[in-house]
Amino acid sequence: MLAATLFSATGRGLTLPFMFIYLTKVRDVPAGTAGLIIAWMAVCALAIGPVGGWAVDRYGARRIVLPMLLVEAVGVGSVGFAHTHWQAFLSVTLIGAGGGVIWAANTTILSSVTDGLERQKTFGLNFALLNLGIGTGTVIAGAIVDLDRPGTFQIIYLIDAALYLVPFVNLLTMPGVGRRLARAAPDDPAATRVREPGYREVFAHRGFRRLLAFSVVLTISGYAQIEVGFTAFSIDVAHVGPQTVAYAFTANTLVIVLAQLFVVRIIQGRSRTVLLSVVGVIMAASWLILGVAGAIDGRNAALSAVAVIACAAVFAAGETLLSPINPTLLNALATEELRGRFNALGSMVWGISGIVGPITAAPLIGGGHSTIWLALTVAGCLTAALLAASLRKVITAEQDGRTPPPTAADAPAAPDPVTEGAKAQTV
Repeated sequence: MLAATLFSATGRGLTLPFMFIYLTKVRDVPAGTAGLIIAWMAVCALAIGPVGGWAVDRYGARRIVLPMLLVEAVGVGSVGFAHTHWQAFLSVTLIGAGGGVIWAANTTILSSVTDGLERQKTFGLNFALLNLGIGTGTVIAGAIVDLDRPGTFQIIYLIDAALYLVPFVNLLTMPGVGRRLARAAPDDPAATRVREPGYREVFAHRGFRRLLAFSVVLTISGYAQIEVGFTAFSIDVAHVGPQTVAYAFTANTLVIVLAQLFVVRIIQGRSRTVLLSVVGVIMAASWLILGVAGAIDGRNAALSAVAVIACAAVFAAGETLLSPINPTLLNALATEELRGRFNALGSMVWGISGIVGPITAAPLIGGGHSTIWLALTVAGCLTAALLAASLRKVITAEQDGRTPPPTAADAPAAPDPVTEGAKAQTV
């Protein structure tokens, strides 16, 4: 699974930075329409997320991931041959539909093949490989694409599509992985009349509601702003060049790749909620560093550049904490019968950020209200830190990572998943 992540992320890195450039400069799509096309991809992912979570719980993750990998591969490959904006809309619809399901389903699979002791390490390593692959793909694409040769863009989109076959074939070789986690329904007709648990039970989980609120606030104030808000502030307010912004994203990737495994080791056995609070504080600090670059206002170009790059590097430090902890805590709260739905709602946060980010940062910074934007992002990150701290009171010490999960030797008999699920819902 981790090896497949590296390959597919490399393909994603080939195309990730270039869709807007490709649509506007190669296919002559108006900038406003290109923005709508990219936002529509996030809308599609957001819309299909709940359905995908239900399908994963109902049929098993592998039955959902395998066809959706092919759907997204077709969508990615067709982007390179989209000559009109309507063709582009159709392509990104397929990409959004596939991506809105695959991420949550893969998270469900990873949590099902790891236990509590190694799950946090696995998610951390997965995130490091994801960034390594994206960074590698971006470097390769930079050496290939040429605005005067549309065929070069078709090449990177076709390679990206082909690399989706790696996780597809990989999962086919593991027939026992990704099966339905919940126990099959009993043969008793009376029992089948009992309503199966669904999203109502997920939202009734107090700890999950608090974690979801933290994720939404932090993502809107953090990840949602890093692509549009960070870039716009750096260029229009701090007055650094595009090359400096590129160096900042490179620094972000390097910090994640080099520090992730070290961070995973030092956070073992520590309170997850406390560490999530630290994430909020770190990301707030990164925006304050960017504010320093804006305060310099180009009077010292070297210092402005250093502050912009430092902002991205400090932000990455927060990411190295968030990436292993957040999915691990989410899956510690989830029950086997609802794990797909828990992960689907968790992944929908990214769809929300893809929509909210551009429509909040661009008007504020473009309208000359960069100070308001900066204050809102810092306040949002600190609010997320408080939400994470409050989460500690509504979950168990084991879920918080303060005590190791019980081993097989500690339990005289295997617990009934239905009973345990009911207990978890009432925590």
